[in-house]
Amino acid sequence: MEVEWDSNKAAINLQKHGVSFSDAEAVLFDPNALSFEDTTAQGERRFVAIGMDHLWRLLVVVYTDRGNRVRIISARPATRSERRQYESGI
Repeated sequence: MEVEWDSNKAAINLQKHGVSFSDAEAVLFDPNALSFEDTTAQGERRFVAIGMDHLWRLLVVVYTDRGNRVRIISARPATRSERRQYESGI
């Protein structure tokens, strides 16, 4: 699977949430990650993954699936509620 992102959006995300898209990419490969469709998204189908990055941070990553490519839209630290959701899914 190829992972891509917009470099300008990545810089804004790092500044806003303190999470780089290169770190967030690891969430997409977390075997314990929870992944589901974002039913509130308008337009292109979006998905949400809750999982660990390589620094053992629990992150929430929003992405689109474009066949053989995944495009990261945003990434941020998980909330307490999302952490419980992840832990109950393991």
